[in-house]
Amino acid sequence: MFTPATAEQRFVLEHVVRLDEISPEAAEMTDAVLEGAGQFAAGEWAPLEREGDTSGPKWTPEGVKMPAGFAEAYQAYVEGGWGTIGSPAEHGGQGLPVSLSIAVLETLGTANMGFALAPILTVGAVEALLHHGTPEQQAAYLPQLSTGAWTGTMNLTEPQAGSDVGALKTKAEPVGDGTFKIKGTKIFISFGDHDMAENIVHLVLARTPGAPAGTKGISLFLVPKFRLNADGTPGAFNDVRTVSIEHKMGLHASPTCVLSFGDNDDCIGTLVGPELGGIRAMFTMMNNARLNVGLQGVQVAERATQRAVAYARERVQGIRNGQQVAIVEHPDVRRMLLRMKAQTQAARALVYYAFGQLDRARAGDAAADKRVELLTPLAKAHGTDLGNEVASLGVQVHGGMGYIEETGAAQHFRDARITPIYEGTNGIQAADLVGRKLSMDNGGTLLGLLGEMRGDAENAGLLTLIDACEEIARHLLSSEMDDRLAASYPFLTMLSTAVCGWLMEASGRAAARSEGDPAFLKMKQASARFYVEQIVPEAIGLKAAAMAKADILYGFDAETFAA
Repeated sequence: MFTPATAEQRFVLEHVVRLDEISPEAAEMTDAVLEGAGQFAAGEWAPLEREGDTSGPKWTPEGVKMPAGFAEAYQAYVEGGWGTIGSPAEHGGQGLPVSLSIAVLETLGTANMGFALAPILTVGAVEALLHHGTPEQQAAYLPQLSTGAWTGTMNLTEPQAGSDVGALKTKAEPVGDGTFKIKGTKIFISFGDHDMAENIVHLVLARTPGAPAGTKGISLFLVPKFRLNADGTPGAFNDVRTVSIEHKMGLHASPTCVLSFGDNDDCIGTLVGPELGGIRAMFTMMNNARLNVGLQGVQVAERATQRAVAYARERVQGIRNGQQVAIVEHPDVRRMLLRMKAQTQAARALVYYAFGQLDRARAGDAAADKRVELLTPLAKAHGTDLGNEVASLGVQVHGGMGYIEETGAAQHFRDARITPIYEGTNGIQAADLVGRKLSMDNGGTLLGLLGEMRGDAENAGLLTLIDACEEIARHLLSSEMDDRLAASYPFLTMLSTAVCGWLMEASGRAAARSEGDPAFLKMKQASARFYVEQIVPEAIGLKAAAMAKADILYGFDAETFAA
């Protein structure tokens, strides 16, 4: 039960991203890329979704084995060139805008969310090496990573070092020839091992001898699973072992590994960027990953909505106007379905808009560069919050059958739950918003966006929300940090909803003047109206929380929570 969201993606790329302004050549290719990706995902990846959830990867002493069909489907992805769309042309990619490539990634993730985590992580590795790798590292690894022939991982977390990255203990001892011996344990490494590709390229944070404590003492290292032969092919095993894989609530198709580096003191890595420059390089990976996790919210919301709509149309239950009807005819079910549609479209508009700004920034637009920085915590946090809300509503639409695994609605709910947690919890995104992004240009970046939104907005409620966001932003700029942090999450939700409302209202206007499928355009207008008239006012109600001080949180000691 999967239908590529091709019409919706095309609409957002045209009217929200304005892809023709970024790359007229890419805009002309949009239909072919979207339709091809949709056919591939429906034929190769979607049929494996259930198998990935119920069977999952298996740990063996020789390494992690993926479920039946996954290795073949991944090779089809590589051979089809789907990983190359946004990869740099000088390293074997097609060099197309990232906003077009993420539409492909959305389609793959909607078809099979857990499976699509592999290319998401590989994209992050490509970004890190593009910005921080040596010419030798780029020549050896980027052609294989750009096609997806090899996959990449991010190795940050350790048992004692989660959000506090500075507490990590993995060591990197210089060998004397420019390489380092890596020794330590990393946890929660998505696709840390598998049998779908010839090599896995681990990017590992570690400490060199004498490095200062905390984040200032961290360096980044490239550590392949297999060292490279002189001809660039995978050779000797590099002493990277999978100790175990986690038993998780969801996202079962993605092996989450505990990796041990250097058990036999024979794990070799090379510096990525300068020594002690690991945090800067890490944030290149992390910011890319955060946008892509926001995209995962879109993926799971789209699939949950499709499943709920199909069930509501076929499930006959209850009487309306004297006749037995499918549940789609009942007002509350329609409310839930329309909310699912509106929130999914809002999340997509927000995430795609952020990626469109990233494309403009890469073309040299300094203002777009600052705007994508501002939008990153919104896209990650709000995109995943909406993915969770929509997946939960999908279970509710199914009623009791939604709580039964066989319908598939529960899988979306389970899969979605990790997305507000990894790549920086959504609370950390909110802290980033008020701690760093709010202060850019003394608030000028945020106030400039709000001004642009105010100039476009027509709905009175949306204008009220925009004004409230500006009032709160100015208040927080002059507040103590604890007060900022206490208000951060409601403010993030308000601001995200305002941006989504701005994009949704504009989309509704564009749909009203567009030609095409009447049903699609009618649904776009209905979703936009619902969002602005019913969801925007909810966010206005968060103003009191966004203006509250931290003293309400600290008027008692920690032990009182146990009372």
